[in-house]
Amino acid sequence: MIAIIDYGAGNIFSVKNALDYLGLESRLVSDKESIKAADAVILPGVGAFPAAMEMLEKSGLIDTIKEEAAKKPFLGICLGMQLIFSKGYEFGETDGLGLISGSVVKMEEPELIIPHMGWNKLEKLNDCPLLEGIGDNEYVYFVHSYKAECADANIAAYSEYGGRVPALVWDGKNVYGAQFHPEKSGETGLKILRSFGKLI
Repeated sequence: MIAIIDYGAGNIFSVKNALDYLGLESRLVSDKESIKAADAVILPGVGAFPAAMEMLEKSGLIDTIKEEAAKKPFLGICLGMQLIFSKGYEFGETDGLGLISGSVVKMEEPELIIPHMGWNKLEKLNDCPLLEGIGDNEYVYFVHSYKAECADANIAAYSEYGGRVPALVWDGKNVYGAQFHPEKSGETGLKILRSFGKLI
């Protein structure tokens, strides 16, 4: 079973619907026991970094998330991906979950339309289990104004938008993050979620 963490800041129903479509058993959860009992975990998210971290703090789930991410497949989506990094710089500096070393900073290239919204091509950088079956000309759907800054070794794929934007990150073990919305990215996104399901 895949636990989708419901902490008040997630695009939870679109993720749940995509997993249902793929025949992957999932459940919306908001308690420690359900996260611990799950075979894999997804942390969705939309909104602002500090508000989301505050909601996670109030939920009492942060320690459980860190513990379980060390044991089983864990996927952060959109803001959920940003939260897996060490720090975010939206409305000041906020500590993240620290599952992957790096920071989340505002996209400020003057020639760009921000937020970055729409379809963009995935460019592979490093091998990653979630890229199984993904070709060289596949597009995914983004909606965001902040991007991750992290080591190239943690970037499985990126998109070009005024420079390199980490799109799919991986710690080399259990923790994955998708800046785009796989649940809104057509067949390409479904392939990525299907590959995540295969990790169980």
